[in-house]
Amino acid sequence: MTTHSDAARPLRIGLAGAGPWARLTHAPALAAHPRAVLSGVWARRPEAADALAAGHGTASYTGDAGFDELLAVSDAVAFAVPPDVQAPLAARAADAGCHLLLDKPVATTVAGARETADAAARARVASVVFCTLRFAPGTAGWIAEQAAAGGWFTARASWIGALFAPGTSSEFASPWRREKGGLWDVGPHALSVLIPVLGDVTEVVAASGPADTTHLLLRHTSGASSTVTLALDAPPGAAGTEVEFRGEHGVTALPPGGGDAAAAFRAAVDALAESARTGVAHPCDVRFGLRLTEILARAGDLGARARP
Repeated sequence: MTTHSDAARPLRIGLAGAGPWARLTHAPALAAHPRAVLSGVWARRPEAADALAAGHGTASYTGDAGFDELLAVSDAVAFAVPPDVQAPLAARAADAGCHLLLDKPVATTVAGARETADAAARARVASVVFCTLRFAPGTAGWIAEQAAAGGWFTARASWIGALFAPGTSSEFASPWRREKGGLWDVGPHALSVLIPVLGDVTEVVAASGPADTTHLLLRHTSGASSTVTLALDAPPGAAGTEVEFRGEHGVTALPPGGGDAAAAFRAAVDALAESARTGVAHPCDVRFGLRLTEILARAGDLGARARP
């Protein structure tokens, strides 16, 4: 675990995962970060771990024992694996004294997310959940400004993708996204913008739409309401992301600039390093990740009951 005495030393961050996100975002950002050292790459497939590690001049690990070896040479672990693979690995990492840079959602079960949050609390390690828009240079400041402004009456958010549309092909079209749909993949993004501005969710209504579409109606602690539409299996022409707040100061919409995942990930590394150095929890930490899972699980239960 990082302490105040060794805070000047770069954070040794191991990477769990060697898929598209790990290859395109996590590994390059960690290898180039001035406050971090990529201490190794772990993956379930040895060939994937070997290739990614070799490309960034670090060691590769695989298997159960290999994950423990990665923990032994790391101050923190960044995760780029499916959520229900992530949760038990993250709990092990926390128990070993490693800080956590988690992907969203932390888990798709409340029990899994709570296990991770409890492990982080026991070990008193820092944690950050990589909700992209909370860290992207073009959107993080805007979210903070709307939260400071207050006076919001209502909001709407749409996160509509065409990841599984006929005729499309993407290496991000992973089995867990096919199984869980837009609610679990892009739902955390929507909530990570709405909750800091409008407050925690107190009521959830959910209804299903075409394909994997989920519609949410939310009530927040501020008294404001919001509507959310989430999908990964829409026609390409329907895809897009929008967030709009309406209140006493007028209407404001999410600016462009949330698509730079590499810059956002570098900012998330900075946030983790600062939290590890100071001991001050980040607003987007594992406890926030647990809350996201609780809300989405409730929405999933309601949406399932509403399906014909």
